[in-house]
Amino acid sequence: MYKEKYDEKTVDEFVSNLKKIGVTLSERQIEQFLCYYEMLVETNKKFNLTAITEFEDVLNKHFIDSLCAAGQKDFIKAKSLIDVGTGAGFPGIPIKIAFPEKEVFLLDSLGKRVKFLNEVIDKLGLENISAAHGRAEDFATKPEYREKYDLCVSRAVARLSTLSEYCLPFIKVGGEFIAYKSEKAKEEIEEGLNAIKILGGKLDEIIEMELPAEMGYRSFACIKKIKNTPKKYPRKAGTPTKEPL
Repeated sequence: MYKEKYDEKTVDEFVSNLKKIGVTLSERQIEQFLCYYEMLVETNKKFNLTAITEFEDVLNKHFIDSLCAAGQKDFIKAKSLIDVGTGAGFPGIPIKIAFPEKEVFLLDSLGKRVKFLNEVIDKLGLENISAAHGRAEDFATKPEYREKYDLCVSRAVARLSTLSEYCLPFIKVGGEFIAYKSEKAKEEIEEGLNAIKILGGKLDEIIEMELPAEMGYRSFACIKKIKNTPKKYPRKAGTPTKEPL
């Protein structure tokens, strides 16, 4: 239904570029991505979800980019994941569409965005996925969320030292945090090593890759959770940003 409305060559290139990073889509999954795109641009007319709205740009800069971590070993074996600061659903919803067997929890601090995410989940018929409105600093202290996930992903715009305090408390010991970063992230990652250690993590590897369709480069900071996060972290709302570890 949706596929017929869009340029076949552009859709085929999207599918082909995903195959290059190890992601193969069924016809149903392609339709889900296209439906997601329509909902994104339609809702974006009412309130700001993204500055990127052109069809090919959304396919490349949101959907493919969200799935670029899919080849990482801990991503593959993770059964449950949380997306902190998901915004319009990136990377969590593309991950759920492409890997429907994974349990996914989306967390965002803006209620309007969470309402949109729940509409997408319902319209796409996605199962074993939920979205909640709240701050990471608050949710990470709740027993039902703390150290419960195999994997945490985040494309949120925050320094790694701050982002680690938001994300590492959600991950089980033995799990992984994958932070999506720009190509020039080595200095930022080095600055975050102290925070990572304090929070029970250890830098596992930095993956740098060229994105398909000449989109530039992406770095992934892959952080292993090697011990429990001390109970005093995360600190109260706003503190991780104002006073990074």
